[in-house]
Amino acid sequence: MTKTNRIPLFERYKLPDFLIKENVSKEQYKKWLDRTARNHAKRDRKRWNKNTTISGYKKAIHQAVIKSKGFDAYTKEKLNWHLLGQFDNKKVKKGDHRFLLWPTVDHIEGGARPTSFRICSWRTNDAKSDLSYKDFLDLCKKVVKAASCCQ
Repeated sequence: MTKTNRIPLFERYKLPDFLIKENVSKEQYKKWLDRTARNHAKRDRKRWNKNTTISGYKKAIHQAVIKSKGFDAYTKEKLNWHLLGQFDNKKVKKGDHRFLLWPTVDHIEGGARPTSFRICSWRTNDAKSDLSYKDFLDLCKKVVKAASCCQ
């Protein structure tokens, strides 16, 4: 592909409609997408995939965002997209619950293809950690079973 035939970046990663409704700017989304893809690629290169590319991850994450339609893939809760770029671990530790529904990128399966991402809340991602989807579901079933026995 020649330089003149390349799709401009702003068209390649077009801001999804639901983010426009959440007053997320193109710049805010682009910065989040760049940083998120870079961080995941860097970590995954060390852990399991030496051939990971930032551009591949950026494309896969953008597709996961579009597919999410703004909701957590596991709980179907509406995510706080307006908080992109504002995560503050100190505020979370002090009990700022707005960040529990902060959008994050989750690997569906650890070590899987870079296209195997889902968007979920920080809370869900933290609970799931590196569990496979099946193992996460099994854990959730155990939690629900244990809770129902004690009520």
